[in-house]
Amino acid sequence: MGDFAGAYQWMNIRFLLEGLQVTLILSAVSIVFSFLIGAVFGLLRYMKIPGLSVIVGLIIDIIRNLPLLLILFFTYFGLPNIGIRLNALPAAIVAMTIFESMMLAEIFRGGIQAVDPGQMEAARSNGLSYGQAMYHIILPQAIKKMIPAIVSQLISLVKDTSLATIIVLPELMYHGQVLYGQNSNYMIPVFVALTVMYFVVCYALSLLSKYLDHRLAA
Repeated sequence: MGDFAGAYQWMNIRFLLEGLQVTLILSAVSIVFSFLIGAVFGLLRYMKIPGLSVIVGLIIDIIRNLPLLLILFFTYFGLPNIGIRLNALPAAIVAMTIFESMMLAEIFRGGIQAVDPGQMEAARSNGLSYGQAMYHIILPQAIKKMIPAIVSQLISLVKDTSLATIIVLPELMYHGQVLYGQNSNYMIPVFVALTVMYFVVCYALSLLSKYLDHRLAA
């Protein structure tokens, strides 16, 4: 118990909370950009525009089958070799956005395809343009189907931020390593604290998913 009492001094908790703040910033910015880029790529792949959709699909398939750690290494260690230097946080945001947006693109494409094709035909026959039908008829139905998968992917994104410790980003996992690196007796208490913090963030996203699902179903 003494190890827990020592590890949970306010100074150490504050240090972990500072790391959590970086994790939340990384997660929030990556989520916004990933959502926007993923939606665009998903639509482009779904629309089957000659040439463009094939290229977009190839990009999505390549990135989805790469390890996120490799993309992190490339953005932080590889880009400087071609004259692009990013600090740890921007490099992590770029890497997370590239990877997660391609994962979300497939979710968007799958969600749109899950809508009955007759919905588009009915909308077009009533005088709506393709864009109007997509915006007013197809996407609202698709989003309802996509919410669980999107939130699940965003939860994965939050957990994946821990990989950024490899490029020395001072996020939550990195701060935890610093603490138990100074005192090995703190290892278990720090792991417990990290578990609680990650759980709270990810569970909050799960509750948000249930809330949105309930509201959209009403």
